[in-house]
Amino acid sequence: MSIAILLRIFIFVAILLAIVWGLRKIWRDWSGQFKQLDKERHERDLRERQRPDVITLKRDKDGKFRPPEDDGR
Repeated sequence: MSIAILLRIFIFVAILLAIVWGLRKIWRDWSGQFKQLDKERHERDLRERQRPDVITLKRDKDGKFRPPEDDGR
């Protein structure tokens, strides 16, 4: 094999590794950002549930959501 063929193979492998590494980094950044947004949304929802003017609806037998009979508030 000549040196030119080995050099081409090395260059193609290096380019592929750079692309895979870049895509992996982009994927990790995006998934981390979405996880952070989900965590913030979940914490906000938990804080809103603690407010006294928020009621929790229960699904009735007919499939409609209604406030519970004995809410205790």
